[in-house]
Amino acid sequence: MDEKYMKEAIKEAKKAWAKDEVPIGAVIVKDGKVIARAHNLRESKQIATAHAEIIAIEKACKKIGSWRLNDCTLYVTLEPCAMCSGAMILSRVGRIVYGASDPKGGCVDSCIKMYEQQGFNHYPEVTSGILKDECSSMLTTFFKNKRNQKN
Repeated sequence: MDEKYMKEAIKEAKKAWAKDEVPIGAVIVKDGKVIARAHNLRESKQIATAHAEIIAIEKACKKIGSWRLNDCTLYVTLEPCAMCSGAMILSRVGRIVYGASDPKGGCVDSCIKMYEQQGFNHYPEVTSGILKDECSSMLTTFFKNKRNQKN
């Protein structure tokens, strides 16, 4: 089931890429249904917080009429950063599933292990590496193309 929903997140990432945004996509699932979908919009909105996960969390909260996403799973193509990992704690996302690791900014398993820090009132379950090759390849190709455009 995780691969099915990660493919939906990948579709969102491709929408970001089509807008010349870093191709990161997210979907939030509750009771086997996608209740929110989003992709990175930092460049087009020129807002630092316009990450796929933040936008998806906002949409999901609006959809269910609550800021608590306890019974939800968030699927995202790239390991969440500190801001997004924190937002998942604050919104009480029950489970996080990500594709590619982010050694330069990931705050679930890479740079820091946010969900192993003592003191938070909520710790989501985490599954990593779902369709990681496809998620990683998309990002690698995007940035390679960007570098080639500059030359």
